[in-house]
Amino acid sequence: MHDMDSNIAIRSLAALAHESRLAVFRMLVTAGPQGLPAGEIAQQLSVSPSSLSFHLKDLSHAELVSARQDGRYVFYSANFDAMNELIGFLTENCCAGAPCATVDALKPCCGEES
Repeated sequence: MHDMDSNIAIRSLAALAHESRLAVFRMLVTAGPQGLPAGEIAQQLSVSPSSLSFHLKDLSHAELVSARQDGRYVFYSANFDAMNELIGFLTENCCAGAPCATVDALKPCCGEES
C-alpha cells in the first residue's frame, strides 16, 4: 500500500506533462543520485537558462527534483523516493491484486526496497 495522496500524484504528473520537464527529469534519473549542474542540463537539452529555471522550479514544486549548492554550482537530482511513490501509486491495483508479468518492472530503482 502506498501513502501518496491523489493531489500529490496529480501535481507530479502535471509537472511531468511537458516535453522539456520530462526530458530534464529523465536526464536526472539517468544521472543518478549525484545529479547534474544546471548549466550541463541546459547545454545537453539545448534549453535557455531562464527556461530551464522555470522547468526546474515546477519539478521542484512537485518534489520530483532537489537542488544542492556545491561551490558556485547548483546540482539538481531526481527525487527517487517520490518517483517510486508515484509509480507505486499508479500501479498499486495492478491486475486486481493478482500476480502479473509487470511485477519485475515495478521494483523500485536504485536498490531501494519498498
